[in-house]
Amino acid sequence: MQLTTRQIELVQATIPALQEHGIELTRYFYNRMLSNNPDLKEIFNLGNQRNDAQPQALASAVLAYAQNITTLQNLGSAVSQIAHRHVSLNIQPDQYPIVGTNLLHSISEVLNVPMDSELIEAWAAAYQQLADILIQAEANLYQQQQKNKGGWHGWKKFKIVDKQKESNEITSFYLQPIDNSPLPEYQPGQYISVRIMVPQLGIRQPRQYTLSDSNHPNYFRISVKKETADQQHDAGYVSTTLHEHYQIGDEIEVTHPTGTFSLHNPDKNTVLISAGVGITPMIAIVNTLAAKKNPHQHISFIHACRNSNVLAMHQHIIELQQTMPNLHSYLACENPGTALTADKTGWLDLYELDKTLLPADADYYICGPKPFMRTQYQALLNLHIPENQIFMELFGTGGLSQLAA
Repeated sequence: MQLTTRQIELVQATIPALQEHGIELTRYFYNRMLSNNPDLKEIFNLGNQRNDAQPQALASAVLAYAQNITTLQNLGSAVSQIAHRHVSLNIQPDQYPIVGTNLLHSISEVLNVPMDSELIEAWAAAYQQLADILIQAEANLYQQQQKNKGGWHGWKKFKIVDKQKESNEITSFYLQPIDNSPLPEYQPGQYISVRIMVPQLGIRQPRQYTLSDSNHPNYFRISVKKETADQQHDAGYVSTTLHEHYQIGDEIEVTHPTGTFSLHNPDKNTVLISAGVGITPMIAIVNTLAAKKNPHQHISFIHACRNSNVLAMHQHIIELQQTMPNLHSYLACENPGTALTADKTGWLDLYELDKTLLPADADYYICGPKPFMRTQYQALLNLHIPENQIFMELFGTGGLSQLAA
């Protein structure tokens, strides 16, 4: 759908209002939509509703769309990321009108604009334009998934066949299809959605978790951080339920692996930089590289953690180094105590690292909390690493340069 010049002008005219009232608008939108369509509560992350992450991300998305309404090509990577996340949640075309109707009514009610006004008509056309783009992108992804050997479309029943504690916060879950069908190959760094019943809510909830191992023909592995309550955050609905209630033999629902963050060139020098549970895609990548056994490839594994109790999979890296002389590791730990030998006590500072750990010709992968990622990204740019050699995975909803699901 092509917007008229008048419709584009009207959408652009709302930019100041979106900048001032965006969060108010998106909070209202989610409350309205989920109240009118309670079945959607099993699709949307209610934890992100509770902590305001999803309204904030959607407000940024709507604003970015309005600002780029005449240059949608600027949103290409963001649209791709959204499409992958929607496919991971099995979003279908018939759900777009529900979202659109509630969004238009929310704009009308929050900004006090009549539903029959030119402005609402312009936003209806703008929303349909974006919906058409996403629906087509998602259709292509669904089609590709079904073509994959072992691929499927939608939710599929799996069972937990093993459960291993990796740290005081992180536990790995090994998942096999109930029907024992073969699993599709995926790119290291990609994720799946899992959906489980959350007794606290009385409904099923989905979450997206990175696959934390290289390809295996008969199981997926996810490594889940238990999000505990503190002064700023409530306990995670799904992570807490998985840790405390789900055991070996229990069933969960899983979607096909997807995601835009993955190993780009398995033969190139590679630097992996992570913090906390951001280690999970890095383990998948390093395990994939280990299987290639390329002695001429430089691999740096750089990780940051708070203390030894929350450090996951460190022993695995030590063991890999015994057979991979080309794997170089660096650990920064805020409080290592006496049980852990760290390369640095304190926060990770890339400027302090031996430059052999940061080769100029390498691809760089970063994963962790957003403040950590921003810091490392800027440091790499300052160290003259080209932007096109830096790839990032962002947890949760939204991100440094992406729109929201």
